[in-house]
Amino acid sequence: MTRPMLTQREAAAASGVSRSTIRRRREAGDLPGSVQDPERGWMVPVEDLLAAGFRLNAPAPADQAPADPAGPAAMSGGEGQDAAVLRAELARLNAEHALALAEARFGQKLAEAEAHHLRRELAARGEHIADLQRAVAALTPAPERPALAPPGGSAVPGQAQA
Repeated sequence: MTRPMLTQREAAAASGVSRSTIRRRREAGDLPGSVQDPERGWMVPVEDLLAAGFRLNAPAPADQAPADPAGPAAMSGGEGQDAAVLRAELARLNAEHALALAEARFGQKLAEAEAHHLRRELAARGEHIADLQRAVAALTPAPERPALAPPGGSAVPGQAQA
């Protein structure tokens, strides 16, 4: 089974980098399997991300974490470290979720394509069976007709009745 395709946003979340990094690497040719989907935008294969050296499910870089509203004063002591650990865990879980969601979408599209293929195959085989049934009917001899006696005479023409 091939790996799923991710949107640029999903690829960035799964890799722990920004969308602009994914876009730049795509434009540089580092993600050659990327295709543009009219509905979802650029789709990046997971294989290309791995081949380009991205780590999937990597935590977001520290500068990507949202700023603490309390400011640097609240970061003194263990609370700041706990918040950083929780942010990293949240980023990791978000990336895992994005990847799982992309895999599910890919699996659904794959299943739909297989179902469509099987419906076409079933229809073609149904037509083939109907053709074979018509051929068998054409080759089957007609059932014998019962012999009818002519009115008032023999069943064999040219013979006189006794």
